Amino acid sequence: MAALLTISLSACSQGNKTKENKEMKKVLVAYFSASGVTEGVATQLAEVTGGELLKIQPEQPYTDADLDWRDKQSRSSVEMQNKNSRPAITNKLANMQDYDVVYVGFPIWWYTCPTIINTFMEAYDFKGKTVIPFATSGGSSIKKACEDLKATYPDVNWKEGKLLNRASKKELESWVEGL
Repeated sequence: MAALLTISLSACSQGNKTKENKEMKKVLVAYFSASGVTEGVATQLAEVTGGELLKIQPEQPYTDADLDWRDKQSRSSVEMQNKNSRPAITNKLANMQDYDVVYVGFPIWWYTCPTIINTFMEAYDFKGKTVIPFATSGGSSIKKACEDLKATYPDVNWKEGKLLNRASKKELESWVEGL
């Protein structure tokens, strides 16, 4: 009986250590949002994870005309056609080295992430960090965006991304717990 009790207490202790280690990781929720939809999800995700929020801000803000995907000459269309496009961002984080887990959020543009996400990814050293993409979309999946990110940044420790359209707090909690 004493041996069984010792094993049980040891198992409980191990479970608590795992939970403590997960909770001790410092989390950043970085996101780009052109219309506010991704921002709403990112804000909720930061609450759920206890993470800090970072808005990826373009040096030149996007106007409605810039975002008109039907206009082949709009800024977003031109950027997405050029794989080397790297729109400048204004707010570089000084302490990226402090974070263990980085969620990177964005709207899906042309079935993938906006090129400003490449600017963000190339601005920091993600060695030793876990990076988890999340996205919002009017009708596309996140699959191609995740494939593109993994192919472009193969040395990053990627976790499976998720499309989080209209995700409830409970759904976000379940997703985060499952990672």
